[in-house]
Amino acid sequence: MDKSRQYKIFSDPVHGFITIPKGIILKLIDHPYIQRLRRIRQLGLGYLVFPAAEHSRFSHAIGALELGQRVLKNLREKDTTISDAEVTGTLIAILLHDSGHGPLSHTLEHTLIEGVNHEILSLKIMEQLNREYDGELSTAIEIFQDRYPKKFLHQLISSQLDMDRLDYLKRDSFFTGVSEGSVGINRILKTMRVLNGNIVIEKKGIYAVENYILSRRLMYMQVYLHKTVLSADTLIRKIFSRVKFLLDSGFPVITGSDSMEYFLLNKPTSKKQITENMIEHYMALDDHDVFICLKNWCKSDDKVLADLANRFLNRNLFRTTFSDRKLRQAKLDEVHSRTKECLKKTGLPHDDHSAQFYYDVDESFSEAYKYENESIWILDERNKAIEFSKAADTRHIIALTKPVVKPYLVHLKEIEL
Repeated sequence: MDKSRQYKIFSDPVHGFITIPKGIILKLIDHPYIQRLRRIRQLGLGYLVFPAAEHSRFSHAIGALELGQRVLKNLREKDTTISDAEVTGTLIAILLHDSGHGPLSHTLEHTLIEGVNHEILSLKIMEQLNREYDGELSTAIEIFQDRYPKKFLHQLISSQLDMDRLDYLKRDSFFTGVSEGSVGINRILKTMRVLNGNIVIEKKGIYAVENYILSRRLMYMQVYLHKTVLSADTLIRKIFSRVKFLLDSGFPVITGSDSMEYFLLNKPTSKKQITENMIEHYMALDDHDVFICLKNWCKSDDKVLADLANRFLNRNLFRTTFSDRKLRQAKLDEVHSRTKECLKKTGLPHDDHSAQFYYDVDESFSEAYKYENESIWILDERNKAIEFSKAADTRHIIALTKPVVKPYLVHLKEIEL
């Protein structure tokens, strides 16, 4: 028997050749729910700033799966008892951890289903797939929910040093060209061990972890919370807010996407049960639905919606202005008034309500290392685990445990602040 036929090989620019054994994992990769991730950008609207950042959630899922294979192999070589069923369950959970992402990833996360994040939807999708595959995902679901006795398996899926973060930092750094995000993944994986049921890092991996934490901070500042990305995110949310307002007013809005129309009309929230029908519509959505809608909305009879949609498609975005402190109401009133003046000059509706779709105030939040409850542990010479910020030569890391909160205002470029 030709053993090479028992595997499928993916060529990945970040991790090299990725070998996937045939069986339930490969069946899941080929499932429409996972193939859908090819049509969702990993970085949402990041491509508007970094032209090559067109990589998908699918490539990230495959990359995280590969890192999962590497670390499980390494842990087994260090005499950690992990059965074949546990390996398969962990890899399935890693593969499906982001299956609940909607169009444009995080950008519309709470816009389509208010109060429901992608982790909740990922679990619902796993449960539905488990029914489809006669219980083969039961162990994966237990591990995903942290209900499995071996806690360290869940930590590979969700923790301060999980496979998700290790892959997306390296991958996003590669495709954006922001070299500061490059992480020494293999050293981190090779120095992982299990102590008292938890993942710890051998001392020789301490500097690779330090670089990882610094990389997270830099990637948030330079990529994920880039001022133009924040502006684009605000604009797309304002567009959807306008559409919902028009639909509530009885104004005809053409979407061109049945599934998008389902969410805009039904307005599901966390207070409503997530039904199979809802999941079916959700899994039919991807980035293409958003752009089909935007192209239709460019021709809307509502001048505000048409203008906002054209702005987005032609990258005529708003400006983001950061502030040292929370903006006062007097400043917001001034921005509101000046926005109305700008809209009047361009012949657009300039009443109080219309003006609210052309600016917004918010704050960015980033946390490079959260050491409370989710610590990274370093193994010292005495075989004792020490919390990372207290480990030798890394006391300055404590400064990176403080969240960085930056208030900002998104507004028309014509308004100078």
